[in-house]
Amino acid sequence: MNNPHGHRPDFPGVQQQPRPAERPSEHAQPGSGQAPPGYPAHGARQSPPGQPPHWPQGPHLHGQGPQLHGQGPQLHGQGPQGYWPPGRAPMPAQSHVPQHGAPAQHALPVRPAVGHAPHGAPHPAQALLHAGYPAVVRVARRPDPDRRRRIVGLWLWANGLIAGAVLNVIFTLFGVLGSGGSMLSAMVVGALFAFPPLVIYLFVPMIIDRYDPEPWWCLLMAFLWGALAATGFSILINTGVHVGVSSNFGEPVGELVSASVSAPFAEELFKGLGVFGFFYFLRREFDGIVDGIIYATFCALGFAAVENVLYYARASMQGSDVLAGTFVLRGVFTPWLHPLFTSMTGIGFGLARESSKTWVRVAAPIGGYLLGVALHAVWNFLPTALGRAMGDIFMPWLLLWLCFVASFFGIIVALVIRKGWVIRDHLRDEVALGMLTQDELELVCSPVGRLRCTLGWRGATGRSFIRAGARLALSKWHTARALEGRNRTLSADFIGPLRHEIAQLRQELLARAPR
Repeated sequence: MNNPHGHRPDFPGVQQQPRPAERPSEHAQPGSGQAPPGYPAHGARQSPPGQPPHWPQGPHLHGQGPQLHGQGPQLHGQGPQGYWPPGRAPMPAQSHVPQHGAPAQHALPVRPAVGHAPHGAPHPAQALLHAGYPAVVRVARRPDPDRRRRIVGLWLWANGLIAGAVLNVIFTLFGVLGSGGSMLSAMVVGALFAFPPLVIYLFVPMIIDRYDPEPWWCLLMAFLWGALAATGFSILINTGVHVGVSSNFGEPVGELVSASVSAPFAEELFKGLGVFGFFYFLRREFDGIVDGIIYATFCALGFAAVENVLYYARASMQGSDVLAGTFVLRGVFTPWLHPLFTSMTGIGFGLARESSKTWVRVAAPIGGYLLGVALHAVWNFLPTALGRAMGDIFMPWLLLWLCFVASFFGIIVALVIRKGWVIRDHLRDEVALGMLTQDELELVCSPVGRLRCTLGWRGATGRSFIRAGARLALSKWHTARALEGRNRTLSADFIGPLRHEIAQLRQELLARAPR
């Protein structure tokens, strides 16, 4: 239904934006808690019969700050009757909201005030159906605000993968030809030792990120970037540095510089570029620190898997005992070192995503990258510099790193719990609006909610509902933080469409709910 003034929401959860020509004084100022003239405070009762209905103002974001008024998309209006779904009769033309100052002749049916429905009253969605309203209002399709950016990112990702794969093939062929063909069978053995454990490695971060798991295609993109692009470019730089330094200063110096300087800087750079790609080109799938760690982990696991093929191949050529020892060290004790190093960069980009301060958005990714490089360099330096003498201090050194990794996993769990709190805090006002029930809120915020949907009657629709609810909460969170810093954020453009998606999914769930 077309609303000529843009003040009052025509339907629950769908709000209209103000007219550009309206005066600023007609709207409440952000954070002031004042309603526009002619409107009651939040939660006020309805007007007497014959007067325009005074519906309550939308709730504040997270209890304070700018109101949600005007965040959702406008209705796809075509004339005063609006645009209705197929098979639905439009509302009578005379039932639109009257102009300011005009006598109210045919006001909209009075709906119960939010949060004051009488005991035993039907659900708001059912009440709308009985009143002749459509179950879900069709909203106008806005142009995707970051479509062009995502297309550019996809193009860069694909070209990076192709270039990295070509470099990997070239250097593999050099290795096979240089070994007289024996390296080829050794690499098959290395692949058999390197790739099967990935089933366990990749499952761990997916278990940890329970409240808003990243889409499978994003995780696959991150893994492939680490496995192909990051390894290809890194081996090009590391080999060039090793050859150049060795030819001038000798093989030991070339090995030390390549392992302790070139490898940390180059490998963390190209793995970090994968995290940057999600931060910049897929912002709607990158919400904060936890997401930065997850993407960094998948990039690093892809990188480590391909790197391990080479290590296991070389070890198998030296004997089964050497292969077994290499697998225990790299595949059992230290498979999380590469994810640990790259997660420092992921944390930096996560802090940049959560912050509204310019200096943090610039300094955090750089600082995270340098910290990851430092950890990587320290791990590579001692074994390379000490050689066989490293055996005397190897076990204490290894235990120290294992304790460090365990502490880092504890930090990740704490960050995931914090993410669950953020989602709950920013969905409470959706319960007040009638967009969600308390039971639905608990389902979205449950760490086992997706499992309950998978094993119960909700199925895939329930999982989509949980994801939409989590995305809505996180979009509101980013919008609130951006408005506090007086910044623009794309997250504000997702709030209206996500509410519409939730309304559609609710109808599907209500239709299939057990009676």
